[in-house]
Amino acid sequence: MNVVSSKNTVQTERGLSRNARLDRLPFNAAHRKLLVASGIGWAFDAMDVGLVSFVVAAIAADPHFNLNATEKSWVLSVGFVGMAIGAALGGYFADRVGRKTVFTATLVIFGLANAGMACSWTLVALLIARFIIGLGLGAELPVASTLVSEFSPTRHRGRMTVLLESFWAVGWIIAAAIGAFVIPNTGDWGWRWALLIGALPLLYAVVTRAHIPESVRFLESKGREDEAEQAVRYFEQASGVAPVASPKAEPLPAIRTRELFGHQYLARTVAIWLTWFFVNFSYYGAFTWMPSLLADQFGSLTSSFGYTLIISLAQLPGYFLAAWLVEIWGRRRTLSVFLAVSAVAAFAFSQAGSVAAVIGFGMLLSASNLGAWGVLYAVTPEIYPTRLRGAASGAAAAVGRVAAIIAPLLVPWFLTLSGGNKTVAFVIFAVAFVLGCIAALCLPERKGLDLED
Repeated sequence: MNVVSSKNTVQTERGLSRNARLDRLPFNAAHRKLLVASGIGWAFDAMDVGLVSFVVAAIAADPHFNLNATEKSWVLSVGFVGMAIGAALGGYFADRVGRKTVFTATLVIFGLANAGMACSWTLVALLIARFIIGLGLGAELPVASTLVSEFSPTRHRGRMTVLLESFWAVGWIIAAAIGAFVIPNTGDWGWRWALLIGALPLLYAVVTRAHIPESVRFLESKGREDEAEQAVRYFEQASGVAPVASPKAEPLPAIRTRELFGHQYLARTVAIWLTWFFVNFSYYGAFTWMPSLLADQFGSLTSSFGYTLIISLAQLPGYFLAAWLVEIWGRRRTLSVFLAVSAVAAFAFSQAGSVAAVIGFGMLLSASNLGAWGVLYAVTPEIYPTRLRGAASGAAAAVGRVAAIIAPLLVPWFLTLSGGNKTVAFVIFAVAFVLGCIAALCLPERKGLDLED
């Protein structure tokens, strides 16, 4: 045993590395604080993606803007351009200047740009604000998931990382509620109020993150031994662990991002990139256009907001089911099963005509797709070593964001092919889920292993 109980104090065996001490801790209040501080960023990301799908429909109907279909696609996609660049840059700098530095800066950038978008009066200003928002949020998710994975106990790591996605579901549901109730009932400025309301918790998130320590694995890689020891003790104290000395950490080799494409990591890099691409292609293509698609099908923009809210409510059960299964089935099996279910749900949704069928299959698609997405964020940091983990996670997320750029731009073409209905678009999304499932089956399994293993 590496952790034993003695009276009211948990004692760690001498000689364990700092990372082993972290890996063997029970889940405690410090882990919970880290999860919430990280999850708030995910909620903001979801609120942004969700709100823009409502906001763009409202802006298009605003006579001041009067956006056509192409301009709507620009507004939807330019944020994802920023997210792709932000994900790559955020992961790169997380391996060089620290996870926590990037972790804090992301929300500051988001908050300022979000206020700028709410105050925009021209299409150009909207596009600039959307791009900067994307830079902040693009870096947020891969860096947060990397930090959480590096501090999580081994037997809880998969669940903690997947549970980050539950905050994403909460953010999306809040966005859907704002879109359903605030935008239609606050006049021409409804979408502006919606954006400002969505950014209200920003200050709390920034203050909370100031107390989260830097990654122990990052600190050791830079030779900052004293800071690394303080970071370990931050989590040990929350469990009542008596501190013991750890051996000096071995310095890590220099970071060479090109190793992602070397013989050791090429296969997993290709597999994870393809999985990210197909999952994000289907999700963002479907859900950024869902309010507009449902409005066209059922003839009411207000009703479509309500339908989207109902469909979005299914995300939370999907996340919690994935968080439960990921430590039972493992990462690869859970991810591939959820993607297979997503493919079936997307195809069924493409054929659905009645309100009940659309909502039912939409809820299944929402739950299974977002459950898969949560597992994807859990598995990505696990399959690379510490010195490459940030850059690898950021690069994979960037590939996913590229798919998020492409898909919304293609939806109008898909609609043209099917005479304005959703059939062709969702059949293509179903095929993409199948391809993502195949790629996921090629990933290595890391359930129950320490990150160093």
